[in-house]
This record gives sequence, C-alpha cells and structure tokens, in this order.
Amino acid sequence: MNKLLRVSLACLFLFTSFWGNAQTVVTGKVTSSEDGSPLPGVSITIKGTTKGTSTDEKGTYKLSVPANSTLQASFIGFADAEQVVGNRSVVDFTLSSDVKSLNEVVVTGYGSQIKRDLTGNIVKIKSSEIQDMPVTTFEQSIQGKAAGVQINQGTGKLAQGIQVRVRGQSSVSASNEPLYVLDGIPMTQGDLGINGGDTNPLVDINPQDIESIEILKDASAGAIYGARAANGVVLITTKKGKSGKTKVSFGMQYGKSTPTKILKFLNTQQYIDFYRTAAANSDAIDGYDKQDPDSYTSYMESFFDTQSLGTLGTAKQADTDWGSLAFQEAPSAQYDLNLSGGNDKTTFFISGQLLDQTGILLGNAFNRMTGRMNLNHKVSERLSIGMNMGLTRSLNERVSGDRQFDNPLQLVALPPMTPATDPETGLPTGTAPGDISIPVYYNAMINIGNAYYNTTVHRNINSVYGELSIMKGLRFRTEFALDLLNQQEEQYYNSKTQRNFGAPLGYGYNRFVRVENYNTNNYFVYDDVFGKHGINATAGLSYQNSQTKTNAAEGRDFPSDAYRMIASAARKTDASSTQSDYRFASYFTRVNYKFNDKYLLGLSARIDGSSRFGADNRYGFFPAVSAGWVLSEESFLKNIEAISFLKLRASWGKTGNAEIGNFPQLGLFTGDAGYAALPGQRPSQLANPSLGWETTQQIDIGLDFGLLKNRINGEIDYYEKNTTGLLLNVNVPGTTGFSTQTKNVGALTNKGFEFVLNTDNLVGQFKWKTSLNASTNKNKITDLQGQVIEGGLANMSRAVEGQPLGTFFTVEYAGVDPANGDALFYKNTKNPDGTIDRSTTKTYSQAQRTVIGSPLPKWVAGVTNTFSYKGFELSVFFNGVFGNKLNFYGVGRFSSANGRFEDNQTVNQLAAWTPQNTNTNVPQARLFFNNGAQASSRFIEDGSFVRLRNVTLAYNLPKSLVSKVKLSNVRLYVTGQNLLTFTKYSGWDPEVNADDVVTNIALGYDFYTTPQAKTFMGGLNISF
Repeated sequence: MNKLLRVSLACLFLFTSFWGNAQTVVTGKVTSSEDGSPLPGVSITIKGTTKGTSTDEKGTYKLSVPANSTLQASFIGFADAEQVVGNRSVVDFTLSSDVKSLNEVVVTGYGSQIKRDLTGNIVKIKSSEIQDMPVTTFEQSIQGKAAGVQINQGTGKLAQGIQVRVRGQSSVSASNEPLYVLDGIPMTQGDLGINGGDTNPLVDINPQDIESIEILKDASAGAIYGARAANGVVLITTKKGKSGKTKVSFGMQYGKSTPTKILKFLNTQQYIDFYRTAAANSDAIDGYDKQDPDSYTSYMESFFDTQSLGTLGTAKQADTDWGSLAFQEAPSAQYDLNLSGGNDKTTFFISGQLLDQTGILLGNAFNRMTGRMNLNHKVSERLSIGMNMGLTRSLNERVSGDRQFDNPLQLVALPPMTPATDPETGLPTGTAPGDISIPVYYNAMINIGNAYYNTTVHRNINSVYGELSIMKGLRFRTEFALDLLNQQEEQYYNSKTQRNFGAPLGYGYNRFVRVENYNTNNYFVYDDVFGKHGINATAGLSYQNSQTKTNAAEGRDFPSDAYRMIASAARKTDASSTQSDYRFASYFTRVNYKFNDKYLLGLSARIDGSSRFGADNRYGFFPAVSAGWVLSEESFLKNIEAISFLKLRASWGKTGNAEIGNFPQLGLFTGDAGYAALPGQRPSQLANPSLGWETTQQIDIGLDFGLLKNRINGEIDYYEKNTTGLLLNVNVPGTTGFSTQTKNVGALTNKGFEFVLNTDNLVGQFKWKTSLNASTNKNKITDLQGQVIEGGLANMSRAVEGQPLGTFFTVEYAGVDPANGDALFYKNTKNPDGTIDRSTTKTYSQAQRTVIGSPLPKWVAGVTNTFSYKGFELSVFFNGVFGNKLNFYGVGRFSSANGRFEDNQTVNQLAAWTPQNTNTNVPQARLFFNNGAQASSRFIEDGSFVRLRNVTLAYNLPKSLVSKVKLSNVRLYVTGQNLLTFTKYSGWDPEVNADDVVTNIALGYDFYTTPQAKTFMGGLNISF
C-alpha cells in the first residue's frame, strides 16, 4: 500500500510539474502577406490536438500551449502555416494567398467579412485601383470599375454634382443617390447651393486618403442601413497606420486639361451666306421683295452691319471663333504628404493635400486643402480607443448654370463677325460704357474680372470610438461623430455686367449654409468559431441628428466698381434665413453563420424611425436573408483541378428611401400673407400623418467562380428590384383647399444582369491582367395610378406607366420633303380601326407625340488591361455606355435649326435643303420660321459611347538604386484621362446632364453643357 501511494504521488508530481512549468500563454497576430492587413477568423490549433482558438477582428489570438509545441494557422483562401513555439510568448503568422481575392477583408457596415464568406453582393475597390488618377472627387476614379454602378459626371465644370446610380433608378421624386458612409458615419451629401448647378459635398474627401470603397448593391448587404439603402450604400474607409517604422510618402502631380471636343460653328463667310439664303427663303414665303425695308433680307443686312461694329466687308472684318474663346488654359497641380506608423499600442496616419486646378471652361477653377489624422491606441488588452479627423477648405470659382446667358459656352451662339474685343475701348464687346446691346446676346467674357461666383467650404468630419473586449469573441464598440459643413456663396456683378443682371450700379448676393450632422453608433459584435460552426453577430443602435441653417442677403447699387461687399450697397433689397432639421433613430442586427466552411447563412434587420414621416407611420422594418453554398468544397467538385472556387448565393431583402426633404408629412403654414402692412400667415401644405417610406424589395442570385488556380475568376448575378409606395404629389379634391398632397402611391421595377471577369493572362516576368465588368438594367414604371408626370425642355420627358423613368415623349421627325424643303413629321394618330396613321405632315400640330426612347442605358461596361515588366507598369482602362438617348433640343433649337433665330449655327446646317441639294435630312433654312425647329425626335440622338477613360504608364525605380539614397520607393508616372471618345452623338460630349435641366424625370439633356476634360498629367511619388 505504501509502495502504491509512493508511485501515485510520484506520478502526480510529474503531472503537476509538466503542466505547471511547461504550459505557456502565447499571443500573436495573423496578417496577410499581400498588404499586411489583419485576418479575423483564422483557426489557430496546437498540432496533433484539437485544442485551439481563432483570431479576433484585429487578427489577434491568445492560447495556452505546452512547451515545444507547434502551432498551425489555417484559413480558407490562404496556404496553411505552422511554427514551433519554443521559448517564445509571441508567435505571429503571415499567411500567403492560396486563392486570390478570397482573402480580402470586405467592409460590410458595422463590421467586416472575408470575401469568400459573403452571401450578399458587395464590390470592393482598393486604393491601388484609384491612386494617382487626375480627378477632383473620388466618384470619378471609380467610374466604370463596378458592375451595376453607373456614374455620369454630367458636365466638365469642376466640383459639380455627379450622378451615381446603383442598379438603376428607384424613385420618381425622391433621391436616387446612394447613401455615403465615411468610416462608419453617414455623411452630409446632396446639393447645398442655390443655383448654377448642384454642388458636390463629396469633393471634400481627399481620394488619396481612401483605403477602400465598398459598394453594397443588393438588399442583403444594404438592409442593415434600412430606410436609406434602396439606392445602394457606398462605404468609404480611410487609411490607418500600421505598427513599425514611420513611413513618409510624398507625391506631386502636374498636368493640363483641354476639352474632349469643341463643336464647329459657322465662320463669318459661312454665317453670312447661310443667313442671306435663310432670309431670302423667308422673303419668298411671305412675298417680300428683298429690297423692301421690312423684308427679312433687309433686316439681316442691317444685323450684319451692326454686329460687325461697322467693319463688315473690310479688311478688318472679324472672324471670331467664339467656341474656342469659351475655354481657357487649364493647368493643375497637386501635392500630397502623408506619414504613417506606430507601435503595438499606438498607430497613426497623418496626411495633407493641396490641389490647385483650373477648369477648362472660362472662369472656372477649384482649390482644395485637406488634412487628416487617424489615431488608434490600445489602452489595455481589452480596451482600444481611436479617432478619425478630416479637415477641408475648398474654394470653387464657379460659373453660371447651363441655361443662363452668361454661361461661357453660350458664347458659341454669337455671330462670328462680332469681334471679341471692342476696337474703340479695348474691352470685351458689349461692356459698358459701349453699346451693351451688341453682340446679340450677352458676352460672357465680360464677367472675367468684373464678376465672380465663389463657393467656399470649410468641412470638419471627426469621429471618436472606444472598443471593449468583454469576453472571448464578444466586444462592444461605441462611436460618436460630427460632420460640420460651412458653405458660403458669394456672387458679385459690377456695373459692366448690367446687361446680364439689369443692375447698372452693381449687384451682390451672399448666402451662408451651416450643417451640423451628429451621429452615434453603439453595438455589440460576437465572433467565434467552434468546431465546424462559425458565427458572427452584430446588434446595436444608431442615432443621427442633422440641422441646416441658412442666411442670405442681397444688395444693389454700389458707389463704384471698387466696392463689392453688401455693406456698401445703397439698397439692401432682400434677406432671408431658414432652419431645417431631421433625425433618425435606428436599431439593427445581423447574424452570419457558417457550417463546415461551405454552408453560409446571413440574416439582418433594421428598424428605422425618422422625423420625415407621418406620426402614424414613423417606423419601418427592413429585414433581409441570404444564403451561400461553397460548391467547390463538396466532394464531387473538390478534386477537379480546373475549379479553384465555386459559390452559389441568393438573397432577398427590403430597404427604404427617405430622401424626400424634411417636412412632407406636416401641415405647413407660410408667413407671407401680410395685408395692409400687417403680418399674416396662410396654410401652404396639407398634412399626411400616414406618409411612409418608399420600399424596395430586391432579390439577387449570384455565382462566384475561380478557375485554373484562380487565374480566371469572376461573378455572375441576376437581380430584381421592386419599389412600391412611391412618394408623389397627387391631386386631391379642391374642397381641401389644396391641389396636391404627398402620398405613397405607385411602383416601379429594375431588373438586370451583372458580369465580372478577372484574368491573369500572363504570369511570368511579363505580367498581363484583365478586369472586365458589364451590367444590364431594365427600368419600368408599373403603377402611377394613371398619372402622367412631365418635365424637361418642352416637357419632352415623362414618367408614365409602362415606360422607363424619363422616357422621351415628343413628335416624331420624318425628315425633309424633297420637293420643297419642308420639315415633315409622322402623324402617329389613331385610325378608326385602331391602327396608327404613319403618314407624314408638314403641320406640326397635326402630329401626335409618341415614345421616342429612353435616356437610361441598356448596359454599361468597363475593361482594364494592366501590363507589368520589372519596374514598368501600364494600365489601359476603357468604359462604355450603350443604348441610351440624349436630347440636343436645348442647343439644337437655337443653334442648329435652320435660322430659327440669329444664333450661329453648327456646321452641319450647311447641308440644309436647296433646289440643288434635295437628298438631305436638314430642312430648308428659313429665318424666324419653325421649319423643323419644334421639339421633335430630330434632336434626340443615340448617346452610346466608348471612352478611353484612363491610361497610366509608371516606372518604379529599382530598390537597389533608391536604397542608396535612403529611400524605400520612387515611382514616376504619366497618365491621361478621357483621351479618346467613340460616339455618334453630334454634341460636345455624350456624358451629359445639363445642370439647370436635369431632374429624376428630365435626364440626358444637353444645353450648352461643358464637355468632359481631357487631361494629361505627370507625377512623382517618393517614400522613405
């Protein structure tokens, strides 16, 4: 017995000695070899056992292990790695990609996921894909790079609003723009200007500060943003510091821009010949003798003499190319400096940028200074805190809206015989004290030095956070952010501009807008792996409060042109102030479940409450469900070498649209009903306490694939979006005292396919990669309760049941009567038997309007080819838009419609009908006659185009060379933007949306709209 006791005690001693002395607590971090980013969810096990753990969202782990044990790290999409612990207490792993792209960490909103595990449709655009591009705002840099996302710059003016559409148009009257979220915080977005086209608050973000852009396209990805996700969600993540030696990077760019196209208009001799013919044709119709002082010919001869300032027919006769004078030299310069680094406890990223850009349009320029500081600090093993701070100051020297006479591009309408400068005064023609009635329209060149329209913005986007690890796999995060935007618009026009503003002694206007946008997010995240099960869960709440205040003042009559502030105006002619607020209170949750690394399930929901909706319908519920099946992990496919990865996914979800203004649900009064010098108010809006959200239900079915060790990979998706409860002003009985009320009526659909294909064509020393995306979309209004909503120039655009939003609806042009040069139109009237009368008529009123086409493209595409050899890199990027129509009527009626007015004509009007030229589509030129100048399909053209969007050639100097001067990297590059455009469109540019015309319904209009800029840039990046 004593012997047995002694043996037992000895065994117990050895056992306790082993575990007491040989057990070690090991910590570590797992990162990607590609970019050093942390990898969450990596399985860390003790080799030969089932004991292990997984990394948290920061890629860190903690595990007790026996001495001399070996740790194994494994993660889907990466090659396994193992290390002997030995005497170490810190064991870090760097995993190399096994299947490319599957290792990417994708931001999903209140969290992140590995791309392999996604069940929703999210496209990620990395900083490397947009670096060094000569753009003002980041939306330009992602144009054509994401399937299902159409981006239309609309105009070549700097810092103007850009139209972004994710899977089509989802609303008739509310916003169709996606929600933008910067580092987890919904931003202030949308136009804050008063006129001259939409301003773009997103221009306050420095594209060089962006680490990645994720676009949430389907409902399962976006539903966690609930009532504001119907148009998609764009998540912008800024760069963060990484532990290690401080890295300093400096970059500079210099370049020059020119218009992508300058339209050709008639020169002086062509103009005179054309209008003499047009006047003679009109005389023949009205029976005038051309010598009659009342004849059209006499009028035009007098007009020629007046407009030429008496030099017509002399050697000094002017031949002014006004179209070229509308543009200016457009140099640009950009300087970037950033520092990043830190240690295991604190990391930082600090950046600054100076951008100085001159626009191609006369008088347009943009200057921006930005600064950013992102800090992260690990207080303890359990608590981390941090802050993101971005500061911007920008000055936009703007020009007037496209439809205003002082828009520089409207110079093309001036007669070419009119000199640009008055020979007697040396001032631009039409400047006081000269004859301000000449030229025939206002000379926009007068504005240079005599007027300005400046918009200055100070933007401060700050956020702070704290994150506490409560227990294994469970953490709590709290965030608070302030987006503070101050915008000041200053307009001044001195006495020399009196013809344009009717203010002989000067006009001044000043408007100040202040937006305070507060946001807080508080949520729990649980992330753990146990056996074959993996779970990631998020639950929390969000609150947002935004307040906008405006103050404006106007003054007229200044003592002299030296005075420009309203304080000096003799008459303070107008003033106003406004305030508008809105609030969102939200609760959200999401659960992602994974079984055996091949069966995926996602559930999410959000409850949104908004001050914008009626008391009876203030809260909305937005659920989503998605599932994925990794087929390539199944035994029947796992051993097929050609298939690297194959995943089938499907989703359904419901999202909302709340972007309709702040008070549509309320009964409003307006205080403008004063009488006999006494104040008064009046009812101005009928209340609707039942007003609710526009709701979009979306299904998505997708296939992700990788072939031949993922050298070929991509995605195929089909989606349907059905929007109901459209927010519209509908007619109500007159007994209510009102004509309309905002209600939830109507429905529309979007459906389409998306294709993504990435290939590694060559993988040796000479590398060649191709990235292709293409998408289709079919938009259709299915219910408007019989309403027809019209808009655009001459009401040529419609929202009507059975057609796409913004369908062009007008008279159909039938060409020219070869016998007499009359413009002809198809009648398109109904015959008694119900058939359509396709006979033609020269009488415009006898023709019925009909559907002509849609401004919405049928499909869009982008393709990038990247070549690299040793230190050289060449990237060539094309994108295209196909199947849409554009409306040139705004320009065409006045500048290319057979002498409708005295405006100069585009050169194609030289093909007008004459007795010797009867086979033409251009009617006979007739001064002051509407011979084909009426609104019709004559001015609606194919807007399809293919554009060489970007070409970049770069050279990275050899490391062996730059290291000798203590540098880590030197990169030289040249880049070109919008170099070539292939299109049949006859206007300046097919990527157009006139800024004073465009609405949700009125799309695809050109009205003296500035073309896109063609830019050449050279740059240098240095790091050490």
